[in-house]
Formats: sequence, C-alpha cells, structure tokens
Amino acid sequence: MIFRNPTGIHTPLAAYSHQVEVSGDSKWLVMSGQLGMDKDGFLPEDVIKQLENTFDNIILNLKAAGMEKKNLVKLVFYFASSHDVEHRRHVIAKMLGDHQPCMTLLYVAGLANPDIKVEIDAWACSV
Repeated sequence: MIFRNPTGIHTPLAAYSHQVEVSGDSKWLVMSGQLGMDKDGFLPEDVIKQLENTFDNIILNLKAAGMEKKNLVKLVFYFASSHDVEHRRHVIAKMLGDHQPCMTLLYVAGLANPDIKVEIDAWACSV
C-alpha cells in the first residue's frame, strides 16, 4: 500500500493521507459503523470516551481478521455531539500513532440512538 499526498493538493488539515493506493493480491476488511459501546453494552455519556471505545472496537475487529492498525486505509467519523476538537485530535493521534489513513469527519444531526455521539466506518487492507 502506498499512502500519498499528491503535489498540487493542499497539505492535509490533520494527520491523514489524501489517498491510499492498493495493488496486487489483497485482503479487504470493511467494518460496519463502530460505536463507543463496550463489550457489556455500556455506552459512556462522554463523547471523547465514546471515541476511545470506538477505536478499541476497531482494533478488536482488526485483530479478529489478522490485521493491525497499520492496515487501516479509510476512516469516516460521524459526530452527533459538540466536543473539544483538540482533545479529539489528541485521541485520534494517540490511537493511530504515526499511521495516517485517509479520513473524513462529519458532524450529523443524529445517529441510530440519541445516546450515540460518535460512529466510525473503517476500511482496512493487507497486501
């Protein structure tokens, strides 16, 4: 996989890549939108704690498929709650380290349940 920020396009606004090129034989993992609920069904009220739990669930999905966070190629964040942007960026940086997959972040009016404040769609690939 080649993570790339092409010349002529603005520098990414955060720690992400504009594109990921996948070629050759590959295995793709497409996850349903992941939520901040823990394995016991508990959903914290705090949006940042939900974000941390959501990343934990993504990592568990990756492990179940024999993958790691370095295999993530695309993340789509849906936030239905206001929050501290700098704290959000810190959590994302902590969870991804120096890995910079493609990302999209959206603020939406609501998700499947009014208590859900964040959902992440994740795509991963191994070649």
